[in-house]
Amino acid sequence: MNKSFSVYLDLVRFLAACLVYLYHSNQRLLVGEILPASHFGHSAVIVFFVLSGFVIAYVTDTKEKTWTSYAASRLSRIYSVAAPAILLTLILDSVGRNLYPALYADYPYDQFLIRAIGSFFFANEVWFVSITSFSNVPYWSICYEIWYYAAFGILMFLPRKIAIILLLLLAAVLGPKIALLAPIWGMGVALYHWQAPKRLSVPVAWCLFWATVVAIVLFHSYGVSPLFTEWLKTQMGTDLHHQFTFSKFFPADYILGILVTANFAAMRRVAGQIAPLMQFIERPVKTLASYTFTLYLLHQPLFLFWAAVLHGNPSGYGYWLATTVLMAISVGLIGYFTENRRRRLCQGIESALCRIAGRLSAGYDKA
Repeated sequence: MNKSFSVYLDLVRFLAACLVYLYHSNQRLLVGEILPASHFGHSAVIVFFVLSGFVIAYVTDTKEKTWTSYAASRLSRIYSVAAPAILLTLILDSVGRNLYPALYADYPYDQFLIRAIGSFFFANEVWFVSITSFSNVPYWSICYEIWYYAAFGILMFLPRKIAIILLLLLAAVLGPKIALLAPIWGMGVALYHWQAPKRLSVPVAWCLFWATVVAIVLFHSYGVSPLFTEWLKTQMGTDLHHQFTFSKFFPADYILGILVTANFAAMRRVAGQIAPLMQFIERPVKTLASYTFTLYLLHQPLFLFWAAVLHGNPSGYGYWLATTVLMAISVGLIGYFTENRRRRLCQGIESALCRIAGRLSAGYDKA
């Protein structure tokens, strides 16, 4: 992958995580004024999906050539943060609720075993079930994405006929919500293998890049997502529409996914033109991006906890800023011991999977 384009994707990844944080921390008990750019939360997740599909297509094409290396990398990536996040969320919520109960009024704190087990096995959004992982609302998207990893791995590493059967079974088990957003993740995969944008002239690519930026701004300024959501609600009925939870925005999400894909396609072509700038910001961007998953998956329980500890005055931005700083420091400390130390976990998982594969192969040969 072109280094400048890689830096751009890392920058987008980190900024998207920050937008999700702004969205969730935009609470009147925390800050009296509406935070700027705090309405991009769900859209930022759509950016993550497209970006994830592109990156997974890249690593399977260039690095992770076997199912064992692919599975080990994906499992270590997810569980290195997800497993601690489940435990930490429960601990932080338990303490925070005692300090500032009103702050947690909208978050569940019951069915501990079901929520913990569902979160550990990423079953929170299967069919029309929607199990919130205590205060960790952003956890829902991981319960989509890991199944996209699984589906892609099936397609990549199994014979086509077997893969199709398994994918149909997987879709039947997971239900329509997860399937509805799969094409958006697939846009990233398609972009990686799509050669046409590479042949665009530089001026056309720059025009496309800025056109997508303007289109994404207008998409939010004119409330395209709410308009489509209201239309879909009239078609499906309020009750059924509500059961689709995070997938109920899918018509507008498809449009946004196309815009994000086009933006990436354009920047992939012109990234070399801004190589000096990308080289200048590479080190800080790479460093920040290495904590993105921890920031995404733990920001909500962390900022609620620190807000409960501080129990400040929401007038002005001081309370929110102090909470944000403590949340960021916590992310840095946690990420250092989880996300940035996953290599050993990856090696252990891959070693175990290789042993399993060897035994299966030996058993097959004997048969």
